Amino acid sequence: SRLLACSGVGRLCKSLQADLPPGNMVKAFKADPTLKPYMHQYQIVGRAAPTPKNPQPKIFRMRLFAKNAVLAKSRFWYFMKKLNKAKRSGGELLAVNELYDKRPTQVKNYGVWLRYQSRTNTHNMYKEFRDVTINGAVSKLYAEMAGRHRAQPGSIQIINTAVLKASECKREHVTEMHNSNLKFPVVRKVPVCNKKLRTTFKAKRPNTFVH
Repeated sequence: SRLLACSGVGRLCKSLQADLPPGNMVKAFKADPTLKPYMHQYQIVGRAAPTPKNPQPKIFRMRLFAKNAVLAKSRFWYFMKKLNKAKRSGGELLAVNELYDKRPTQVKNYGVWLRYQSRTNTHNMYKEFRDVTINGAVSKLYAEMAGRHRAQPGSIQIINTAVLKASECKREHVTEMHNSNLKFPVVRKVPVCNKKLRTTFKAKRPNTFVH
């Protein structure tokens, strides 16, 4: 009798779950991918393979920005081929680590020195960004270079990045945010209705603007 009762309860639960609309089902929370920085910072250590002529080749350590570790390794060997004439087939990686910011909730001023190849020439450039992480600042850099200069991601070489003090910033769109009395006016106020009086449909068109 107990088994029959348990099976009956199980059938009842299944029938109730089947009657529920799909909107009531709990869905897993997913962060908006557009809000995440798509560039990551990696530290890669490598060298050319030891040979009888050079049993202890020089070790190189690079700090690179890429979408993932695979592209970061490819970028490492791109620079190693220019610096040391070492290719992936004739070299070895000693370490691949992703770097993170110590304070990812604090807004900072970032300065980026870069070089990029345009359709006509090679250009050096310096840019400033405000962000909470270096990954977000570099992601803004790649988006701005693509929009303003039509630069391909593969043609951009980041020479150096640094966290700047307020007195060291030069760009106006960064320095204008350093005012301690900075205020953002409320352009449009939406009246908040009591929760008991909220309804899906209204007889009259609601007024969403308050003078």
